[in-house]
Amino acid sequence: MERTEETGRVSCKRSAAGADAKVSETIRDLSLALEPYIIDRRRHFHQHPEPSLEEIETTDAIARELDAMGIAYERPLATGLVATIRGTAPDAYGPDGTARRRLMLRADIDALHVAEKTGEPFASVNEGIMHACGHDCHIAMMLGACRVLSQMTDELRGEIRVVFQPSEENGKGSQMMIDAGVLDGVDGAFALHIWSEVDAGTISCEPGPRMANTDWFRIDVTGTSCHGAMPQRGADAIIAAAEIVNNLQTIVSRDLSPYEPAVVTIGELHGGTARNVIAGSAYLAGTVRTYHDSAHDAMPRLIERICTHTAMALGAEAKLTEYTVAHPAVKNDETASARCTHAIEKVLGPAAVGRYRGTLSGEDFAMYLQHVPGVLAFVGTRNPAIGATWAQHSCYYKVDESVLVKGTMLTAQYAVDYLAE
Repeated sequence: MERTEETGRVSCKRSAAGADAKVSETIRDLSLALEPYIIDRRRHFHQHPEPSLEEIETTDAIARELDAMGIAYERPLATGLVATIRGTAPDAYGPDGTARRRLMLRADIDALHVAEKTGEPFASVNEGIMHACGHDCHIAMMLGACRVLSQMTDELRGEIRVVFQPSEENGKGSQMMIDAGVLDGVDGAFALHIWSEVDAGTISCEPGPRMANTDWFRIDVTGTSCHGAMPQRGADAIIAAAEIVNNLQTIVSRDLSPYEPAVVTIGELHGGTARNVIAGSAYLAGTVRTYHDSAHDAMPRLIERICTHTAMALGAEAKLTEYTVAHPAVKNDETASARCTHAIEKVLGPAAVGRYRGTLSGEDFAMYLQHVPGVLAFVGTRNPAIGATWAQHSCYYKVDESVLVKGTMLTAQYAVDYLAE
């Protein structure tokens, strides 16, 4: 491995027989040298979280890092940005300047409305906002990969488009980026997600459904208000709403096949105006998660049937007033998953190839996969020895920071391998 004086890039001098091994060695060496930087950046972003569509300082901080690396970028939205790393391999571009191949790498950057209780010295300084899903780690791992790849452009037989995407948590950011043109000319997509149910030191990237179809809904309940001491004179909207909550759970237990995973969650129930008044109105808001298209398609009809007839039985009315398909399921492409597995083996060894059943959590990376083949890999962070066992979105959420450099290595290896094909 040699570093050229003129460009600062690393050149892997190798014979054909040792090509892959030498590239992987270079990626490992460069990444390990960056590990303190990756952890430091993760802690910075963790300490200064911003929620969806408000990632202004986050975007500015990412831009400053890219400026220091000499990597060009554009800011097509108010928050988030898109960087470009151009390969300098002889065949990276055609005579007309078109990239031989173009890969999109994506990192989401938004935080959650969660009040942090980890007690970490770098805990959030923004009250009520926390990186409780690992997006701070995603930014740091991707910045590390950018630094590695910017020093290995002679190995890049094409172009890398790096998307630092806002607004994943509300399911809007990926489509906003797509509308801004980030998939124009892109051939494939890759993303990482830190995950608390996968053991630290392993990475899971199996093919097929990995994260669920994600839908949002609202049910409005109308009753008749009256004095709390005279319930017979009215129709209690809160009682009807409570029964609807219970009855909706029968969709999963009785309307769907046991072989079709699904979740119906009511996250909000609002009703009433005073302690001594029978509520005349209430509303519920929730989310549906499914893997299979048949279950996904049936959900609005099943929810409407149950809410309508449950309320009617109690002398009230209920309507499914909103039903929004936020984004489809994340389905890893078979070829991309195999490529990712090989990349894990190259930089981390076969023991690092993890196994995970997938999750009914949602991810708007799915929107990119509706247009181009790709893979989302779960970077395991579960480590009971340091308390890294809390679920995503927990106010106690912690990660094993030793896994971050592994995510950087995998991202760089996958990018090099993809462009080499």
